[in-house]
Amino acid sequence: MINNHRTFHCTAFPVLLVLLQFFALIGSSKAAEPTVDFLGKVQPILNKYCSGCHSEADHEGGFSSESYQSLQAGIKGKPVILAGDVAGSLLLRVLDKNAENAMPPEDEPRPTAAEIAVLQSWIKAGAKGPKGMQTNRLTLNVPVITPHLNHQPITSVDCAESGLIAVGRFKEVSIFNPDLKSAASGSLLKLTTPLFQIDNLPGKVNALNFSPDGTRLAIASGVSGRGGLISVFNLNTRKTERSFSGHLDLIYDIEFSPAGDQLATCSYDKSIILWDANTGQELRRFSGHNGAVYDLSFSPDGQSLLSASADDTCKVWRVSDGVRLDTLGQPLKEEYACTFSPDGKLMAAVGADKKLRIWNRVSFKQPKNNPQRYARFAHEATVSHLLWRPQGTQLLSFADNGIIKLWETGEFHEVFQWNEKQKEVISAVAMRPQGDGFFAGRLDGSLSWYAIPSDNKLYQQTGPGSEVVSHIPQVTGEMVAVNEKEPNQTPKLAQKVNLPVKIAGKIQGMPEKHADFDLFRISVKQGEQWILEVRAARDKSPLDSHIEVLTSTGEKIKRLNLQAVRESYFTFRGKTSDQTGDFRIFNWTEMKLNEYLYANGEVTRFYHYPRGADSGFNVYPVKGKRWGYFDTSPLSHALGEPCYVVQPLSPNATIVPNGLPVFPVFFENDDAALRDTGKDSRLFFTAPATGEYLVKISDVRGSEGADFSYSLEIRPPQPNFSPRILSETLTLFAGSRQEFQVGITRTDGFDGPVEVLCDLVPDGIHVTSPIVIEAGQIEAQGVISVDPGFEIPKDLAKAIHFSARAKIGENVVTHKLNGFKELKSGEAPKLALSIVAAPSGLQPISSPDAKLLEFVVVPGETILLKVIAKRNGFDGPIPFGREDSSRNLPFGTYIDNIGLNGLLITEKSNEREFFITCDPVTKPQSRLFHLRTASAGGQASQPVMLHVRKKR
Repeated sequence: MINNHRTFHCTAFPVLLVLLQFFALIGSSKAAEPTVDFLGKVQPILNKYCSGCHSEADHEGGFSSESYQSLQAGIKGKPVILAGDVAGSLLLRVLDKNAENAMPPEDEPRPTAAEIAVLQSWIKAGAKGPKGMQTNRLTLNVPVITPHLNHQPITSVDCAESGLIAVGRFKEVSIFNPDLKSAASGSLLKLTTPLFQIDNLPGKVNALNFSPDGTRLAIASGVSGRGGLISVFNLNTRKTERSFSGHLDLIYDIEFSPAGDQLATCSYDKSIILWDANTGQELRRFSGHNGAVYDLSFSPDGQSLLSASADDTCKVWRVSDGVRLDTLGQPLKEEYACTFSPDGKLMAAVGADKKLRIWNRVSFKQPKNNPQRYARFAHEATVSHLLWRPQGTQLLSFADNGIIKLWETGEFHEVFQWNEKQKEVISAVAMRPQGDGFFAGRLDGSLSWYAIPSDNKLYQQTGPGSEVVSHIPQVTGEMVAVNEKEPNQTPKLAQKVNLPVKIAGKIQGMPEKHADFDLFRISVKQGEQWILEVRAARDKSPLDSHIEVLTSTGEKIKRLNLQAVRESYFTFRGKTSDQTGDFRIFNWTEMKLNEYLYANGEVTRFYHYPRGADSGFNVYPVKGKRWGYFDTSPLSHALGEPCYVVQPLSPNATIVPNGLPVFPVFFENDDAALRDTGKDSRLFFTAPATGEYLVKISDVRGSEGADFSYSLEIRPPQPNFSPRILSETLTLFAGSRQEFQVGITRTDGFDGPVEVLCDLVPDGIHVTSPIVIEAGQIEAQGVISVDPGFEIPKDLAKAIHFSARAKIGENVVTHKLNGFKELKSGEAPKLALSIVAAPSGLQPISSPDAKLLEFVVVPGETILLKVIAKRNGFDGPIPFGREDSSRNLPFGTYIDNIGLNGLLITEKSNEREFFITCDPVTKPQSRLFHLRTASAGGQASQPVMLHVRKKR
């Protein structure tokens, strides 16, 4: 639980600056006046009414009232108190409620008459301070209040390699050696007499941390609004080695460096301080947060420090010199906990926005942008603590409502949950170094032990679709044609048909004026996959079909569950049912390529990130009408309509609640998901069990009529593809290059990669081959190059032949392509483009004299290249496109520095550097890419090889 801290509302002390002309030197006091104790009487009044704004930490008006020394310093060397002169002391004059600029402000409590009298007596007596001593910021002169309860809340916990645990409370730390052999998971530990105890600490102990060798314990205690104290306790001598301070407010966390020679602390005063753990000397400060800093974490290599702050950010720091390596600004509210993964490759943080965020660590030594890898909606309440298991495979998160979750660290899904809502709030947590369990301290003073189950698959969640392994049924007979027979509107009357089948029917004649529908009974085996396809609108029938598969008794069958992991809504404008571009949605920076977006029953998928300020996501398939997924049908969506990033789960998977909705998807379809059948329906059905099922067909509007005819086929899938050349006519230039495009139509669920090969090409012509259309994609681009001086023959189009091949199941399927229709000869090219290495960017792995330029990129990173234009009479701008400027780059890899005008070489330039970002979703591969422009008759650069490889 994060400790709340009072907030002062006092404004600055502007009147002090105005009245400086009345200041005089401190005069001598009258000896007859009785002495007033400054620490016991005066300082408490100043703390109560002035120090909230005028303190060492918050120096409003350039003045502090926190100590006698700061009072003597006055404002810019001018005094605010005149010993013996009450009327002349500015401090007393502004405390007069009748003054023009009286302080405190009207809406703040004011000193009583008795308190004013104390200040007057003190000044009359000579305004004397403490005798030969500095004011202790951690000393509070306040009444002792007897607590209502007889227990002390636990405020901090840590566990050493030896098994010892340290428990921090108000003004004390106790060391125990608990016996966990017989302790049940979730049980309260009986904390009897401690091995030893550290007492007389100033205020609440907010943080504890054992040194890596377990011989020392770092303790952070302090007083709210006054300061913090750091103590280093030696467990061998059982004595405090040293105590030191430097923060001007509460310390929230203290961490030993991995080597144990340094300490890092963070505070409500917005600062982070690095200390020498052996001497207590301040080494450096890390400045940059605009709010309280709640948590710290050293990277395992000790080179970096991660901080979580109330300013809605986490920051990554270089320990050696305090340089800020990155600001992780994706959080929407305060961040309360942060941690590096045990291998140092990832960073995690949680906070008030209830989300678990994971970043890839790339800023090891130099400032870099660390890409956010995941953002999961984790809990229904504020998330206050994080613990990474030392094995690195799992992560624990703790919410203020008592829910504790265990996450796997591959895709960061929940795998286990402890529901502790009925118990007091968890205020401190610590992991056992062995990683087999953790401790949780609470505000009621109790300490619980939780063992992490060795087999924590209770909430294991599987991927999309049924848990049943699907297969295409082996059908020996021909498809049988049958006619629909009435009546067939009830499960008992459902017309039984044998598969495969083609049914001819009509939607008309339901008795009692209800809309008609038809039911057919089928028998299938578990795991068999069947396609149910309606043909009606394509044959000019007015039927707008809706098809579904039900149980034998007429109940819906759940296909999968979609658990929302992030919530959002449509911004800027609504969406039509066909639109694939400009999906502007709230908080899009947390969303990733290939994630599913759910809105009002439709599921679509992200294809391309927004490009620039005035754009949104592109969704599949980018060109043509929008696709639906899981046989959902695309719909129109209104501005402000809620939408959710969802995770598809097996219908039988146990779902760990996260506070967001779960949407069931059933075996049904309105319009075919790929939008290739108009209003006709197509449904993919995998039988969850062997038995009988009902197929229901109806009109989605509830209409019927004598002409509402249809044809319904129920058949096994026949996965295949149809390839084609999309750029059928090109104008070629000798000594230049042109881009051409290839595409495929996928059928019956085939989703694999396809290779397009140029089988025959004349000398003098060079064609990219093979061109790979990646899995799930429908297009790719290649380059056709003409040698200088080559005379392009009129029948060149007929001389170039293409084929395409793909592995479908166990077979390699090959198809011929249509080829080019016409390849015309153009004049001498006025423009030539070349991609080269940027001097300050990534250098190629190919040799300098190699014909093919080759680069390596790692998913999650960005490289810098350059394009050079050789102008031969063309002087205008050279645009390369906006989001489509990435030509044949691997899916998920894109040109990243485009502006409102896209990637562009201006008319006065001949070159342009550009960035290529490789998203983590990109699969390892080797792929030829290029750039192309429509200028000067259309020109392309030479193909360049990009190798996508995992980081070693």
